[in-house]
Amino acid sequence: MRTSKERQTNGVGEAGGSRQWARADATRQALLSAAQQVFADRGYADAGIAEIVESSGISVGSLYHHYGGKAGLYLALWEELSEEQEASAASAVAAARKDGENDPIALFIAGARAYLEVCWERRTAARLFHGGEGPSGFSLMRRTRARQWIGANTRLLRGHDGERATQVLSLVLTTVIGEAGREIALAPDEAEAHEIIDEICRILIRLAR
Repeated sequence: MRTSKERQTNGVGEAGGSRQWARADATRQALLSAAQQVFADRGYADAGIAEIVESSGISVGSLYHHYGGKAGLYLALWEELSEEQEASAASAVAAARKDGENDPIALFIAGARAYLEVCWERRTAARLFHGGEGPSGFSLMRRTRARQWIGANTRLLRGHDGERATQVLSLVLTTVIGEAGREIALAPDEAEAHEIIDEICRILIRLAR
């Protein structure tokens, strides 16, 4: 059994830890937000650490502590966007299944629509990763992530056709979605973005059927 003093000490420690975590999270978010804007304005190659630091109000030391430099910031932004897209797609598929949908293509389209909607909602970030710029090794990371994405879509579509045909179908559909994401991120307004999303989903259905 803990004494009153031990409970007080632990309580202070827990509260202090929470405050420290909140400060660190706020620091990371400030750096990411500033980096995203600087990358959007300058491009990756021309973006400078000094400008990111000035825009964020965070010290150079904190930037290197949390992200290791400019490349780390860029990759963290990419991971954040990719994880949000994947989570949104997975949630949409799960919701469709819960509503009783069991057709693999319909489930795929639900996930694709959710993914594409994030491309618009996070368009400033999405635009960063379609221009071909980025740190050394980024292209390989993108290809690896794309293969994983194709694999996940193949598993989702498995009930549709034979294994080889499903793999090819998944490759084609995933490629279409990836290219469509760029156009949606560059759309001039929300109405046009959603028109593109609707048309892409119609095309995906035709291709899949």
